[in-house]
Amino acid sequence: QVQLEESGGGWVQPGGSLRLSCTASGTMFSPYVWGWYRQAPGKQREFVAQFSPTYTTEYADSVKGRFTISRDNAKKILYLQMDSLKPEDTAVYYCNGAQTWGKGTLVTVSS
Repeated sequence: QVQLEESGGGWVQPGGSLRLSCTASGTMFSPYVWGWYRQAPGKQREFVAQFSPTYTTEYADSVKGRFTISRDNAKKILYLQMDSLKPEDTAVYYCNGAQTWGKGTLVTVSS
């Protein structure tokens, strides 16, 4: 059984950076998609970025050029480097992989 745990959220001023981590425990059987979603207050959960089963990266238009997804397969960690953060990036960020969700980590961007 796979479990995913996010970390790295917090408060940051507009223009700042944060790096989120998603640590997987258990076995994630290939092929699988592994990625990030977010849910802002009062809004539906939306796609942010992911690795496809062939390791192709995909990004939402709203984060292209600002966010970078990466992974460490040996450590089973997925990362999301978030730069040039905007107030509209404020949300709970969730990791999703092998049909499993983490509990989320809150990112707040405000001055």
